Amino acid sequence: MVQGVLAPVQFVIFLVSLALVVRFLATGDGYGAATVSIVLKTLALYTIMVTGAVWEHDVFGKYLFAPAFFWEDAVSMVVIALHTLYLASLFGTWLTPAGQMVLALAAYAAYVVNAAQFVLKLRAARLGAAREASENAPAMGSAT
Repeated sequence: MVQGVLAPVQFVIFLVSLALVVRFLATGDGYGAATVSIVLKTLALYTIMVTGAVWEHDVFGKYLFAPAFFWEDAVSMVVIALHTLYLASLFGTWLTPAGQMVLALAAYAAYVVNAAQFVLKLRAARLGAAREASENAPAMGSAT
């Protein structure tokens, strides 16, 4: 349930943030808004990662890297690393604002790959469940 709410919220934050980052890179305006949006996106990411790890533990007995979600978790680690690196660049001063935004775009590209992994896995699970339900359903209209 929590994941079902957090995932779309994080995606909306991502879309707004992406627009703000691209706007800053294109015009040089809106650094503050873009920065706030990236920090919010990162906090949403951390929240969804923690709640997802708890769910994974409840279902599979492991907080991360259960065989059913190994590759999704592996890519999630890259996403988290890039977002955390962005925060480090924000609080350290070793990247220019434009460099920070490019790093954010790299983090966002990894996020899109990871989100696609989860959407495809969810879609495959739903199709598999529907197929299984139709195979196990009694034949309708059979004469007795």
